[in-house]
Amino acid sequence: MNDPLVRIESLAYGAAGFGRLDGKACFVPFTAPGDLVRIKVEQTKPSYLNGTMLELLEASPLRIPPPCPIFGQCGGCTWQHLDYDAQLTAKRAICTETLWRFGRVEPELIRPVLAGAPYAYRSRAQFKVRWSNGKLHIGFYRRGSHFVIDLPGTCAICRPAVNQTITELRTLLNNGFPEPDRIPQLDVAVGDNDRALVIIHYIGNDQENVRRFFAARRGEIPSVDGLHLQCGRKESISTVWGTELVSYRVPADLLPGSPETTLVVSRGGFSQVNHHQNLCLIQQVYQMAELGPAHRFLDLFCGNGNLTLPLARYGAGAVGIEEYAPSLDDAHLSARENGIAGVEFRAIDAASGLRRLVADGENFPVVILDPPRTGARETIEAIASLAPKRVVYVSCDPTTLGRDLGLFAKHNYAVIACQPVDMFPQTYHIENVTLLEKSP
Repeated sequence: MNDPLVRIESLAYGAAGFGRLDGKACFVPFTAPGDLVRIKVEQTKPSYLNGTMLELLEASPLRIPPPCPIFGQCGGCTWQHLDYDAQLTAKRAICTETLWRFGRVEPELIRPVLAGAPYAYRSRAQFKVRWSNGKLHIGFYRRGSHFVIDLPGTCAICRPAVNQTITELRTLLNNGFPEPDRIPQLDVAVGDNDRALVIIHYIGNDQENVRRFFAARRGEIPSVDGLHLQCGRKESISTVWGTELVSYRVPADLLPGSPETTLVVSRGGFSQVNHHQNLCLIQQVYQMAELGPAHRFLDLFCGNGNLTLPLARYGAGAVGIEEYAPSLDDAHLSARENGIAGVEFRAIDAASGLRRLVADGENFPVVILDPPRTGARETIEAIASLAPKRVVYVSCDPTTLGRDLGLFAKHNYAVIACQPVDMFPQTYHIENVTLLEKSP
């Protein structure tokens, strides 16, 4: 077959453009709706094809010049070639189609996407490191490989403080570090005060020498408030110097009458990468939960209390369940520091924790859940057994969300509204906050 032509019709979850070739769905990365492209078919399946663009014959009016010179090579961003409004339109369309296909959620229930800053938003990133031919490369993997693409100075979607930290670390590692080929990764996280916490991944055999090196050169990385060494699994992390926490603020009056609240995340813990959009997330959950003085709520997969603690002031008490115990240490610390009472945190996996709540005859009018990308399938039956009036489901994957909403429907929970939040501009990823209510 000669290299065929495909007209791109829309964007698909997974970032590729969608068109048709000989009656089959055809997916082509880095294309835009309206493009006419010549492609090479890379993979043929019974019902679809995967291709790569060889030539752009007609450009979509939605195309813009990507600001990053390594866009298309780096495995991070996938949509820098698209106008931001087009990204938002595509994300809503993807949510609408996916939630209908997997969960039979009516399209009119999907609200317009809440936009964020298109660039300079990431507060946390894992940078890959490679030493090759006497040169240090710090960046991200090339798409579909483990080859490190060196950053062109800065990363367009990272906060300036993250980029400044990486610049300082690059200079330091190039200036006398004895084993640059033994560092495969640098983790950088900054709070909303732009101070950094860094984890150095080290795979060599002289940990004490590495610790001495970084301890002696502390002044050369002034953006860093805490530096740590990881020599294996997360449990191996140890402090070289400085703080073990980053913090971020939930400003006063983000919720009606709320005081300013400062939440912390310890090294290795999870937090949303987009501080501003995380505040939108908290607002949406608050609005959908409709908590009142008589409403005790349950927060599953609660992490560091990102949702539990700002909302706790509006209910009659809360229980947060989280399997990763260090995150609950952060939650307890934030509760104490902010004077938030009436919250109980339990270190247990969500499914087991729910079984205990059901066995104990506990009751929650409102259940909030923010599971990992794999979704919450194992917890839905137990949630239904608690018989909450209202469920607020936060999801970062529309496919597993749609599946789970279909399972909730079997327990007589109907979707009332779904609010997409653009937590990850320049990528196809999308956060959703969905409200379900128990049918009579």
